[in-house]
This record gives sequence, structure tokens and C-alpha cells, in this order.
Amino acid sequence: MNILQSGCSLSIEHSVGGCVAMMRAVEFEEYGDPEVLKVVEAETPEPGPGQVTVDSAYAGVNFADLKARAEGYRVPSLPYRPGLEVSGRIRAVGAGVEGLRPGQEVAALVDSGAYAEVVVADTATVFPLPEGLDLRTAATLPTVVPTAHALLHEVGRLSAGESVLVHGAAGGIGTVAGQLARAAGAGAVYGVVSSPTKAGHALEHGYDEVFTTGTFADDVRRATGGRGVDLLLDPIGGDTLRQGLDVLAVFGRLVSFGNASGAEPWRVGQPELYPQGRSVAGFSILALAQSGPEALRALAERAFRKVTDGTVSLPVTAEFALSEAAEAHRLMGGRTSTGKLLLRVGA
Repeated sequence: MNILQSGCSLSIEHSVGGCVAMMRAVEFEEYGDPEVLKVVEAETPEPGPGQVTVDSAYAGVNFADLKARAEGYRVPSLPYRPGLEVSGRIRAVGAGVEGLRPGQEVAALVDSGAYAEVVVADTATVFPLPEGLDLRTAATLPTVVPTAHALLHEVGRLSAGESVLVHGAAGGIGTVAGQLARAAGAGAVYGVVSSPTKAGHALEHGYDEVFTTGTFADDVRRATGGRGVDLLLDPIGGDTLRQGLDVLAVFGRLVSFGNASGAEPWRVGQPELYPQGRSVAGFSILALAQSGPEALRALAERAFRKVTDGTVSLPVTAEFALSEAAEAHRLMGGRTSTGKLLLRVGA
């Protein structure tokens, strides 16, 4: 931890004599390329009622962070501090908080602001670490593992023997989804990646066969003998989602969990769904955190157990200092990364 003291020489736990505890954070004041991310000195936050502050050890890097920086996705105003997930130790607890204490190791899902040395989190989305789970691994969990679990089980309702197709199979969610599908007894697990260089990573994490984006529809028809897949997970939207509907089996389900393509949303209706009994569903872990925090907590507990029992592993393939957040965004934006990317903050 590198808490600054705005001209004072004090410990990070106290401020006296008019001194204000300061910290480092990463923010942007305008939308654009990774270079708009700047390290700033900011006042250390205090928790409000029902909140805690966390001395950050690691922060996860997610594609939503890149969309926020580049195009204002979910950004209410500028300047903006990105970051959706953090691991660390509780620094302070706000009024009315029960079951959490200073010094406790936790992971947390936050609406924004995880790119900082101290992070404010609502207690509903703060998860004490299970025994044996280290802070570095914990930072990979809050968005990725519950999302993958929900896509396959709570929303996708995968049954043993069914076939699954996952777009972004070499990314964080894709890496976990392949392993979860295999553990659930899927009959076949197919992945789609943006380039052939990523196929090896996916094949090591539960996938039977991996296709590339441009040819996946034809490849699915070939691999399934024209039958199609029972469950398809799509974070891309646009034309990719349209093609995905066409490769669903009878009674197949498509779960949309993003719009990485940036395409205009379109309405799916009777012509696409009725003839073969297909269905479309959606999921957003950030929306669930707002609408159903207790449901999210139960989901996260189920999902985290898959990590602690060894069912799932999510490799950290690149780690950057907080001051190198722009480099992390550049790597992820180049679509060459696999697994999970982290910012090292106070570890």
C-alpha cells in the first residue's frame, strides 16, 4: 500500500492536524485510447452505511473497463475510475455492517472504482475468502466465475449430454465456461476464438474442438452433423448472434451476455424462435448485483466452490502494476490475450 499524505508524514490509518489521507488511483477525463488512463492522487474514501473500504491487493481487468474508457459504457460522468473487481483486506466498515471486520481478506464486485489503492464496496457484493484461497486468485473471481456459472446453469440450464458452444473461449469467462461445461457432463464442448493462436489455450481448458470467428457457423454444422448445438453463449451480439441462432438445435438455447461488437440491438421474434422451439435469454452480473444482490451472493458462493474444490482454474496470464493500467488495456484490446489480466496494487 502506498497511501500518500498530501504534505504530511502519517501512517495510513490516521490523519491529524488537518492532514488528509491520499491514495493513488487510475482515472480518465476523456474517452479514447489507453493513453487517456492516468494515475491521479485522490482522497482516500471512507465507507458509508452498509459499505466497507478495501485496501486493494489486486484488481481485475475486464472488457467492460475497455468499453468504458473507449466509448463511455456505463460511465455516468467524467472523470471516471474504472474497475469492477478487487481483492484485498477490509480497511474500515461503515455503519450497520455485520459479519465483516477490518483486516479480513475479501474479494468484491463493485460498480466502478477498483483501479485504486482503496476501494469502496457495498457489503452485498463483498465475499470473504474461503480457506486456502489467496488474494491473487481471488481477484480473478468476482465477475468471471459467477458469470460463467450462471450462463451454463442458472440461465442456460445445461443438462448432461448436451452440446455447448462458447464464443470468446480463450478469455476469462470462456476459460471457466469450458471447464464448468466439461464438469457438468456436457456431451461436446465447442469454443470460438478470434484467431488460431488462441485455440491451444481453449483446448487445455475443457474444449473438444475450437473454431475461429469467421467460419464458426459452418464448423458447428460440420461438427454436429447438421444438428446444431443445444446451448450457445454469446458475448458479441450483432451478426454473430444472428448466426448463432441459426446453429441452435431443436429446443436450443442462446444466452447473450454482452455486445462486444457494438452493433445496434435487434429484436428476436417469432420467425427465429417458433419453428424449432428455440429460446434466447440474457445475463449481466452487474445488473443482477443491482436487482438481486442476495441471488448474486448465493450464485457467487456456488461458483467459488468450483474453484476451491479444484473443478475450475483460471490462469493469470499477465500482471501489471497499477501505474501500467494502460498497458493492460492495450494488451486486452489487441485481442491477443488469454485467461485473466490483473493489476497489482498493494500485494
